[in-house]
Amino acid sequence: MHSVRVQEKDFSVHDEWKACRERLRGKAGAVVSFIGLVRERSTTGKVSSLYLEHYPRMTEASIDRIVAKAQQRWSLLDVIVIHRIGELQPEDQIVLVIVASAHRADAFAACEFIMDLLKTEAVFWKKETGDEESVWIESTLEDVNRSQEWQE
Repeated sequence: MHSVRVQEKDFSVHDEWKACRERLRGKAGAVVSFIGLVRERSTTGKVSSLYLEHYPRMTEASIDRIVAKAQQRWSLLDVIVIHRIGELQPEDQIVLVIVASAHRADAFAACEFIMDLLKTEAVFWKKETGDEESVWIESTLEDVNRSQEWQE
């Protein structure tokens, strides 16, 4: 099972963790999570805000495809992906990925895989605003390389 949500409002890691545990009812041996935050500095300097734009349904479909790829590769019991959109400030939570499986190796690998592909395959447009300018940002070469390593 899995849940994908794209939303403006913040999420509660505690509430999502608790809901996952209740769905699992003792079946999982491992739950791995990743919480992404908006950084206050980037390659363009100090960040005052990050704006994420998306196409409803298209963005969710792109994330569903990423989760489906993970479920094909590893034995997963539950996957939750929440990605925020709209205007975010440094230190705001931007993404949550929770992956549950019977064994830790599958949970760790799948969580890292999902995050790596979210950076390159999920349909989002990101605009970073700093002290002097606003720029649309793209996946970094490091993000692309990490994503490609999973294809090999």
